[in-house]
Amino acid sequence: MKWSELGAERCSVARSVAVIGDRWTLMVLRDLFLGIRRFEDFERRLGISRGLIADRLKRLVEEGVVRREPYQDRPLRHEYRLTEKGLALHPVMMAIVHWGDSWCAGEAGPPLLHRHRACGHDFAPVSVCSECGEPLAARDVEVRPGPGL
Repeated sequence: MKWSELGAERCSVARSVAVIGDRWTLMVLRDLFLGIRRFEDFERRLGISRGLIADRLKRLVEEGVVRREPYQDRPLRHEYRLTEKGLALHPVMMAIVHWGDSWCAGEAGPPLLHRHRACGHDFAPVSVCSECGEPLAARDVEVRPGPGL
């Protein structure tokens, strides 16, 4: 299967990977969730070419994950903000962070902690059943055909 064909697959993982599956796209999303908004700040933090950053931001805008908003008139400059569709990626990003903290952080521990504003506690993200609230692990889930298959 070609990279350009992933978005046409009936598999939700394939369609998602077509939008966010590139390593630089994930790094741009990380920075957006950390409050980075301006092109020059992405460039400084990521250390990659302007063309790569522009390409990834353009794709995220086209997919409706990010929106461009002007912040200066002369010269015209834009910043990038997550849309509702983009904010819906937060659990995905938190799962990646948690996996990295658990398996890749080393002896020093995680580089960043996440605090729940409502209760003030640092937390580790968990998946729970939307119906009963019980925690979910891979062995607790079975897959069956859905209406889009």
